[in-house]
Amino acid sequence: MYNQLHRLRNCRIALSLCIGFGSVRSLVASTPAVALPELAVYSTAVANQTPVGTFAMPVSALRFEPRIDLQARNLAEGQSDLTVRGGIFENTGLKLGAVSLPDPQTGHYTAEVPVAPAMLSAPQIRTGPDLALGSANASVGAIEYSWREIRPSGAAAFGWGDFRMRRAELYQGYATAPTKSGAVRYGADFAVAHSEANGSVPWGEHEFDRLNLRLQRKSATAQTDFVGGYQSKRFGWPNLYTPFNSNETENLQTTLFALNHRVTTGGGNFWEAGAFSRRNKDDYAFNRFAPLASVHPFQHTTWLSGVATRGRQNLGVVDLNFQGELLHDKLQSSSLIFGRFNSRTLSKMTLLPEKSWVDGSGDRLRLSAGLVREDSNRDSGRVSPVIVVARELSGGSWRGGQISYAESSQVASYTALNSSATAGLFRGNSTLGRSVSRNLELGSRLAAAGWDLDGTVFWRRDDALVDWTFRRGVTARTANAVDIDVVGFEAVARRSTARCDWVFGYTTLAKRADYRGAVVDASFYALNYARHRLTAALTLRLGAGFELRLDNVARIQADNLLRVTGGDRAVISSAAVAYRPRAWKGFEISVQANNLWDEKFQEVPAVPAAGRQVSARVAYAW
Repeated sequence: MYNQLHRLRNCRIALSLCIGFGSVRSLVASTPAVALPELAVYSTAVANQTPVGTFAMPVSALRFEPRIDLQARNLAEGQSDLTVRGGIFENTGLKLGAVSLPDPQTGHYTAEVPVAPAMLSAPQIRTGPDLALGSANASVGAIEYSWREIRPSGAAAFGWGDFRMRRAELYQGYATAPTKSGAVRYGADFAVAHSEANGSVPWGEHEFDRLNLRLQRKSATAQTDFVGGYQSKRFGWPNLYTPFNSNETENLQTTLFALNHRVTTGGGNFWEAGAFSRRNKDDYAFNRFAPLASVHPFQHTTWLSGVATRGRQNLGVVDLNFQGELLHDKLQSSSLIFGRFNSRTLSKMTLLPEKSWVDGSGDRLRLSAGLVREDSNRDSGRVSPVIVVARELSGGSWRGGQISYAESSQVASYTALNSSATAGLFRGNSTLGRSVSRNLELGSRLAAAGWDLDGTVFWRRDDALVDWTFRRGVTARTANAVDIDVVGFEAVARRSTARCDWVFGYTTLAKRADYRGAVVDASFYALNYARHRLTAALTLRLGAGFELRLDNVARIQADNLLRVTGGDRAVISSAAVAYRPRAWKGFEISVQANNLWDEKFQEVPAVPAAGRQVSARVAYAW
């Protein structure tokens, strides 16, 4: 039976990855390709730009991103943990323009960004030495977005599908026409979105709303954005955060105000500054059927604000990369009251000089060496080194490579610091200190036969990483410090033709963990990783306005006793067929299926998987 199931899974992988190649041969070369409207391109590494079960959020396009292992509860847009290179949700950061948006409560809400993806660039993944100029209070990786230029265009979309799902989105941008070359232009855009559904499992319903407004001043060399956003998310899921067979609910309200200014002066030089304020209100119920007192037992509100600047400036002898950031957070909670403090100030400053030499053939040798200072008024600070040696080639198939060493650090979230150490569902530790990551990597870039390939082999040591663990006989999860060695390899391959776009990703990881004498039977996060993970995104332009889009991820997961159903192997696919009639420019009808094979694999151990869901969407862009 096992061999039959194994062969069936292999057939699924082959079907998902190869269906496109068989279709390409039958295409008629004379049929012109249909260009995707720019405002709909939320990520260049995935085929399906919009989700199935709700409206698009910044996190939507990350589910099949090759370099991100997104671990979802309910919908990916409901609650998702963002992990990079075998890290966990708490040591992955997010940057929006110049500023960082870490989640001070748990890290589970890092992806709560109340901004329509149409206002943002495609995501960039920052790891290793790039993290030195990336998000504050993140030690493994970060996801970075910038603000798009506003254009006088808009889009509306409506969708409906399984489990009584209904959704609607509207985006509209306005921009003044420049009166002369290089003149200042002013713009404004807004977006509204709503979705609701009963959910693919009992007590898995959701209701989401979002509202955005942005103002922009744009010139030939500068762009200033001011944005306000509000998002409300109410959803339920069995075992949402605990493995104790309870129907849990989450009620989140997130507000964001941000100001960003970027100046580009040519030659790679730029300067960017920003300020923001974010409030995230969380009302969590472990048992949705329990009688409610005047206050739920798990109510938390965090405030996070900050200012930041970064840039790159040629100083003649060297190019100086720099970053400075100051963050302040505050917590108000009904249960996270056992720690030493409920507010703090974080800072990060980076100075990274860079020197380049170009030889007679145009090849470039680049050396970067600098320091990162990360500090907090509640913990000791740390200075971390960054060293990069890179070779960039002007011709041939090998485009270059680099070797680097970088260190980074971060402090723990309030759930780990302020939860009771002796009672409750979540057991904290107020003595947890600063965790440190040391990363050594070797990367290379190739271009051959129409393919672009990036590959990196890396070693990382995480000291005093905060993990949440399980012990038999204890009805709670516990915050424990763990030292972990991670060895990995990741590669991304891309190719685009008039007919097809391919993006393949592969990551393999191996870990060795030391919990410093703590009794640990299973790990919810640090040891919840894919030993092998393969992604494949295929976009096939079939002609006559039809398009086939396939996103796939196949994985072999590390063993975890908390994963009680679904096994440790899975193939998860999202498939869509879209039609764009030539006579109605900007109009699209699509049908999309998520979790095509109805996999039961638990992305987070003990959390039930979302079932297969099919929806239809009608959209018009102008």
